[in-house]
Amino acid sequence: MSDLPSRPSLNPVAAALEPSKIVEVWQMGFEIDDLIALYVGEGDEPTPAFISEAASRALKEGHTYYTPKRGLPALRRALTGYLARHFGAAVAEERVTVTSSGMNAIMLTLQAVLTAGANLVAPTPVWPNVLSAAQIAGGEVKTVPMTVLPEGGVALDLERLFEACDDKTAAIFLVSPSNPTGWVISEAEQQAILEFCRRRGIWLIADEVYHRFVFDPARFPTGVAPSFLQLAAPEDPLVVVNSFSKAWCMTGWRQGWLVHPAALGPVLGNLIEYNTSGGQSFLQHGCLAALGEGEPFVEALVARCGQAAELVFQGLAALPRVSLVRPAGSFYCFFRVEGIDDSLAFAKRILTETGVGLAPGSAFGPGGEGHLRLCFAGSPRRLGEALERLRPVLS
Repeated sequence: MSDLPSRPSLNPVAAALEPSKIVEVWQMGFEIDDLIALYVGEGDEPTPAFISEAASRALKEGHTYYTPKRGLPALRRALTGYLARHFGAAVAEERVTVTSSGMNAIMLTLQAVLTAGANLVAPTPVWPNVLSAAQIAGGEVKTVPMTVLPEGGVALDLERLFEACDDKTAAIFLVSPSNPTGWVISEAEQQAILEFCRRRGIWLIADEVYHRFVFDPARFPTGVAPSFLQLAAPEDPLVVVNSFSKAWCMTGWRQGWLVHPAALGPVLGNLIEYNTSGGQSFLQHGCLAALGEGEPFVEALVARCGQAAELVFQGLAALPRVSLVRPAGSFYCFFRVEGIDDSLAFAKRILTETGVGLAPGSAFGPGGEGHLRLCFAGSPRRLGEALERLRPVLS
C-alpha cells in the first residue's frame, strides 16, 4: 500500500485546456526588440481622455460600491439609445445586460443555453476562445468550415451550416463582421439563419463586437454592419454580444454587453451573481461617457482603419505568394500564403526574422490553415514599416 498522498482530481475539460496558438506567438514577442505587434485585436491608440477622465471622476466621487448585477440602470438605458440611433432597433432596457468583458458575455450566454451533451455549431475560421468556452460550459462543439474562395476571402454555405445542426444543437454562434476573416454577413443570410433558428428552437448567438468597422459606404450606407436586431422580434431566440473594447479603444477595460429576450434577463443576472457578482461602477461611468460623447472619436477611428485596410490590402496584394480580398469589416486582413501548410511555424519564423507579429490561421479552426491574420488597427506608419519587413519573407 502506497504512503503517497492521494492527488486531488481536476475538471478534465479544464485540465486539458491549452493556450491558443495566438498566445503562443504573442508570448514569443516578449523577447523581440522593436516588435511590430499585429497579432492581437487592438491598435496603438489609447483610450480617449474624456472616457478615462469620466472613470477617474467617478472614483473620486466614491462610485466604488457594489452595482446592480446586470449593470447601472443609466448605462443600460444609454445602450438602448445607442442601439436605436445606429440600428433603428427598439430595445427595451430589460433586454440589456452589462457584462465584465465581451468574453464574459459569451461565457454567460453559453452557461445559460448549453447543457451536458448539447452542442454549439460555429462557422470557422472563428475566434478560438469561443469554442473552448463552449466546452468549459459543458457543451460540445461542431465546426462548419466556411468556403475558402480561390481569389481569397470566404463565403458562408448556409446549407452546410443547417445540415450540421442536429437534435442536440442548442445554439449557432456567428461572428459578423468576422474575426479573423473580415467577412460581413448579408441581410438575406441573416434572415435565413434567424428563420431556421426560430423553426428549430435553436439559440442564435451573434457576436457583433466589430459592428462599427465597415469600410464600403455603398454597401453599408448607415456606417454600421447589419445587425440581427434589425430583423428579430423581442422574444426571438437571439442573443447579441457586444463590447466597448474595439470602437472606443477600451480593450483593457473589459466591458461588454448583451441584448437578449427579456425572459433571459433574470437567468443572466443569477449567473452574474455566481460568476462576478457584477461589474465596477467607476468603469461603467467611463462607458457612459463613451456612449454620450464618443461619436466623433469612433468615426475618426473607423476612417483611419478604412485607410489602413486599403494600405495593407495594396501592400499584400502586390506579393506573388499572397491571396486576399479587401476586408469588408472588422480590422483584420486574413490572407493565404502559397506553399504554407503550418501557419503556426510560419508565424514564428516571421516573428523571429522580421520582428512582425502575425496570428497563425490555424488558431481559428478548420479552414484557417495556410492563412495569417494581420490586425491593421495601428498607425499607418507602423503598418507601412511592417509591410516593408514582411515583403522578403512573403515574396
